[in-house]
Amino acid sequence: MTDDPAIEAQPNDASGDESAGERSAEGGRVDPKLLEILVCPLTKTTLEYDVARQELISRSAHLAFPIRDGIPIMLPEEARKID
Repeated sequence: MTDDPAIEAQPNDASGDESAGERSAEGGRVDPKLLEILVCPLTKTTLEYDVARQELISRSAHLAFPIRDGIPIMLPEEARKID
């Protein structure tokens, strides 16, 4: 886990209830079931959901994959490098 309150671990609740953290800035919705099964395409490790930035974070690859219109863009060339 991380100390940053804007970053959440992958959700385990698949109830389908919509919350503010499941909506992208453009109004799209991220499917909680999708978030449960996605892994980093490079390292195959768990991703963290950054609600504020609408990104999926791969700590092991040091990449942040964007979520656009509720759709995770899992292409390494589209990801932002992080420290």
